[in-house]
Amino acid sequence: MELPSGPGVRSSLRHVLTDGPGVVAECRDLTRWALRAWFGPDGDPARMPAADALLLVSEVVTNARTHGGAPYEIRLDRVGRTLRVRVGDTSPVPPRARGPHRPGHPSGHGLFLLQRLATRWGSVPRGPAGKTVWFEVEVPPALPEAAEEPAEAGAGPVDGP
Repeated sequence: MELPSGPGVRSSLRHVLTDGPGVVAECRDLTRWALRAWFGPDGDPARMPAADALLLVSEVVTNARTHGGAPYEIRLDRVGRTLRVRVGDTSPVPPRARGPHRPGHPSGHGLFLLQRLATRWGSVPRGPAGKTVWFEVEVPPALPEAAEEPAEAGAGPVDGP
């Protein structure tokens, strides 16, 4: 089934959150559902763009719990082939890196991952009541699988020219 993907195709979902130990999984589950419902097989979590979106949801919601007071809502929007995720929290302090990225450390990777995996991301202040951190991920259509040709007898993998 070909999914309509023009600039006018839109879907939205807003979910009010209650802070607690299961809020990250709840947001991932909601995002997984939206990816499958809105993008069909292209939104399968086994595909890289969908997997990136789920990882970024985990990071943004975890950051909201750790640094942002408490997450109070997640909003998912589909516009064409783009998934936009917005997470509102109760801290007015915008996200900022706490020094250079250090791959060997067990934490501190959230903003680095946003910069690397999101198509775009940012933060919007909501007055003294908090902010919204958002990101976008493109979910392109899967490339058609090439027809497999039977291998010749004795033919093995080729390492290169």
